[in-house]
Amino acid sequence: MEDQKQRVYNALDKLGIKYEVVEHEPVHTMEDMDRLGLPAKGTLCKNLFLRDSKGKRHFLVTCDEKKKVDLKALGRTLGAGNLSFASEERLEEHLGLKQGSVSPFGLMNDTEHKVEFFIDKDLSRCKSLGIHPLENTATVFLSFKDLDKFLWDLDVDVIKIKL
Repeated sequence: MEDQKQRVYNALDKLGIKYEVVEHEPVHTMEDMDRLGLPAKGTLCKNLFLRDSKGKRHFLVTCDEKKKVDLKALGRTLGAGNLSFASEERLEEHLGLKQGSVSPFGLMNDTEHKVEFFIDKDLSRCKSLGIHPLENTATVFLSFKDLDKFLWDLDVDVIKIKL
């Protein structure tokens, strides 16, 4: 059986997407990533898996790891009211991921398209983005355009917002 990371690499290869992988010890937070001192291969992305107050809508929000996200303001922007972090059970149910591994690649597992995906417009100006390949033991670096291509192939609506 193919592992999670290999699923991502195979999907990227199938689309002819260029990427670079950096393997590392497991990380659970952006602070853990910073401590690794990864080579400066691109902008590391922070990925937030959120839910509305009723638990009816789920959101994956991707932005620069250095960006502070005001959940109240974001909730207003998304028309979702109060937002909070979704539980690990919801993360597993909707994206098939564990905490610390949240990534746009998780949308591969959202075959019913129940998770709404938002990405910070500012990332489009970055040369390369660093995101986990469904596991927190590696980081994949690829261009914004290629991430968009990957998500388009999954039929994911990519909504660009200003954070």
